[in-house]
Amino acid sequence: ASFLLLCFRTSLVTPLIFGLLLQPPLTQPSVITQPNIVLLMADDLGIGDVGCYGNDTIRTPNIDLLAKEGVKLTQHITAAPLCTPSRAAFLTGRYPLRSGMDAINNYRVIFWNGGSGGLPPNETTFAKILQQQGYSTGLIGKWHQGVNCESRDDHCHHPLNHGFDYFYGMPFTLISDCQPTETPEMDRVFRGKLWLYTQMIGLVTLTAALGRLTGLISVRWKTLTCLVGFSLLFFVSWFSSYGFVQRWNCIMMRNHEVTEQPMVTDRTTSLILRESISFIERNKHKPFLLFLSFLHSHTPLLTTEKFLGRSRHGLYGDNVEEMDWMVGQVLNAIDKEGLRNTTLVYFASDHGGWLERQEGNRQLGGWNGIYRGGKAMGGWEGGIRVPGIFRWPGVLPAGTVIDEPTSLMDIYPTVVHLAGGVLPQDRVIDGRDLMPLLQGRVEHSEHEFLFHYCGIHLHAARWHQKDSGAIWKAHYVTPIFRPLGAGACYDRGFCPCFGEGVTHHDPPLLFDLSRDPSEAKPLSADTEPLFDAVIRKIGRAIEEHRRTLTPVPEQLSMYNVVWKPWLQPCCGTFPFCWCDKEGDN
Repeated sequence: ASFLLLCFRTSLVTPLIFGLLLQPPLTQPSVITQPNIVLLMADDLGIGDVGCYGNDTIRTPNIDLLAKEGVKLTQHITAAPLCTPSRAAFLTGRYPLRSGMDAINNYRVIFWNGGSGGLPPNETTFAKILQQQGYSTGLIGKWHQGVNCESRDDHCHHPLNHGFDYFYGMPFTLISDCQPTETPEMDRVFRGKLWLYTQMIGLVTLTAALGRLTGLISVRWKTLTCLVGFSLLFFVSWFSSYGFVQRWNCIMMRNHEVTEQPMVTDRTTSLILRESISFIERNKHKPFLLFLSFLHSHTPLLTTEKFLGRSRHGLYGDNVEEMDWMVGQVLNAIDKEGLRNTTLVYFASDHGGWLERQEGNRQLGGWNGIYRGGKAMGGWEGGIRVPGIFRWPGVLPAGTVIDEPTSLMDIYPTVVHLAGGVLPQDRVIDGRDLMPLLQGRVEHSEHEFLFHYCGIHLHAARWHQKDSGAIWKAHYVTPIFRPLGAGACYDRGFCPCFGEGVTHHDPPLLFDLSRDPSEAKPLSADTEPLFDAVIRKIGRAIEEHRRTLTPVPEQLSMYNVVWKPWLQPCCGTFPFCWCDKEGDN
């Protein structure tokens, strides 16, 4: 009987064991170790310019598909409202003033390829850590973090000195000066003053010369010679840089080699796309990091003929739609190589759209949706709230929307952890690993406070009160909009960080972004019972934050910003810098 009972039990247990072994797992797939990482960053793109963030007139089907297949962040915040400091924070996971990459003056970005400022060599980018973890690392497109320190070939700020194995693109940034048919953009007001001073000095010199020749003015020839010499010296001192902006700044490089000087803008888009796809194809058999840093949608809005006139928003809309097509081509390349499920794709913009960028009736800057302000404004949401999309099929839940405060600085710890790396222990890292939030393993962002700088000046701070869901934001300094009633600094072209162009608030302006995301109705002690308590809480957080800051060399000081001929990248014998090595191909 016992034998029969044993056989009966065995007959029941055996199929059960086989059934359990053959049954597919019910748990989520485990995170793939060392996924490929593709980071897509637009330039000057407003959050309101993208379909999945509410734009129903500019067509962005590929970016929208990324959001549909992945996770969309609705409070994705940049650490600065301008290119150079925002990208420095993105690369290092640190507020830019920690590395000296935020401005102490009105020169708030890298101004020349021949300047000496840039991302310090002692900063550790996520690319450097991934490189150490065995990744192939590539940067295609815009850099804008400096090139040299002391000599033309030291490349101390160059991408290859910051963890990238391969670089193809602009060491600078796209500007209207790169397109001869466009109105010059770089330092336009200052350049106008230099022309005026030159004409005034020239007029004085000419008057003195004519007076000496006619005998109406008693001027020594020696004095006249010195005056002529000074006039020529003054003119050459500024025209040698500002007179050749296209030649000095609008260049393309492959690794350390200058390939186009000046760049041939008609083919830039196709070359950047070709290089990006080629990098994926070359590195498909090992983990890779591709940082595709678009030149779109910065002026002069380089757009190929195929996309001109296609959108309902003029040249700017055409340019955004072309960038979206480029995103689609990169995603197709990932699919073609069978890398879809092993690749994390991220899309964002470096800061908000440039509201003041206009030429006549043409609006050449972006739109920031319902959010107040734009590019260069360190406090208002329109300057710092940007698209943020992640896609990783099988790992991140598709069609997810997360309304929690996150930062571009969070990319740093996120990709470092995914690659199996370790965060630097000798410095403050302000970013937080996003994977638990993106996968739904936690409900709230790790950020309780975020600090919003304009240059080195703290303009605002936010407090995420997690137990109530409130997002309190205090503004201590705001720019003065001109003309009166406008939503930007149209009189200046950029809003300033300090001086006569800003207003200091004491008590600060307070908003609850969970109820008033447009920052339209400031709260007061009369309308908000928690006003004083919230202001005190944010104030204590700012004091604690400031205690973590240490003095560092200012990379955007006047000395570091000015053009230095001995640092200028050149593909010939300086000053005869000219080449078109892509044309040879």
